[in-house]
Amino acid sequence: MPYPPGGAVDAVTRKMAQRLTEQTGQSFYVENKAGATGTIGSLQVARAAPDGYTLLANDTTYALLPHIFKKLPFDPAADLQPVSAYVFAPMGVVVKAGGKFKTLGDLISAAKVDDKISYGSGGAGSTPHFASEAFGIAAGAHFMHVPFKGAGEATVALLSGTVDFQIASIPGVIGQVKGNKLTVLAVSGAKRLPALANVPTFAEAGVGGFGVTNFTGLWAPKGTPADVLNRIQKEVAMAMSTSDMRSYAEGIGAEAGYWDARTFKTEVASRTAFWGKVASGTSFQKQ
Repeated sequence: MPYPPGGAVDAVTRKMAQRLTEQTGQSFYVENKAGATGTIGSLQVARAAPDGYTLLANDTTYALLPHIFKKLPFDPAADLQPVSAYVFAPMGVVVKAGGKFKTLGDLISAAKVDDKISYGSGGAGSTPHFASEAFGIAAGAHFMHVPFKGAGEATVALLSGTVDFQIASIPGVIGQVKGNKLTVLAVSGAKRLPALANVPTFAEAGVGGFGVTNFTGLWAPKGTPADVLNRIQKEVAMAMSTSDMRSYAEGIGAEAGYWDARTFKTEVASRTAFWGKVASGTSFQKQ
């Protein structure tokens, strides 16, 4: 896990590790190796023995890496093999509950007359940063970026009124939403979430072309035997077919699903290309 404990990807991965342990009778555990937008932990896995005993857990951020760094210590397209993806979390525009923005239209209208309308993110190059810029492009509005050291700090800033909104993976803010401290104005994806049935999709709120969702998945080192990869895929698919994992995903404001290795590889390539277009349309500079 190339991020600190406590985040949405970490929580989802721990749930999957628990399920795989129960299914296989072998111990799956999560080792957090955070730093450098996930590249430190990713490099550790890329250099690991390709035997199936060391896997990388990551999310949509993986597809951002070529657009964040001028040079990476590994090749994301070659040194790690996509195995499977399994929990898909829509991104939501989140504001402080009871604030001045009641709808997504309110926020967009305000930004078109005030270039100081701000959003917080977990740092330059993070998925929420790029997702917020993609939202601005789709909405035809400009928002001021205020980076923090992590998504949690950005949420605290939103609650205190330091920033106007945040685009976040729904599992990361669902607790604050259920506690009536934050309000979700819109969610990405083709349909509404059961956990937030009253919240419109971006399309329903008048913003088309914004379909950013956050996936969680597993990668293995290049050269991992096909039979080992197939076994892991089979176990992940089995896990996601259970009511336990489906209920878990729905409860955190996400969707249960499953991509095999081929689909996963295609989707990562497609999203890498999409983020490249977003990066070229912003002032973001590679690190």
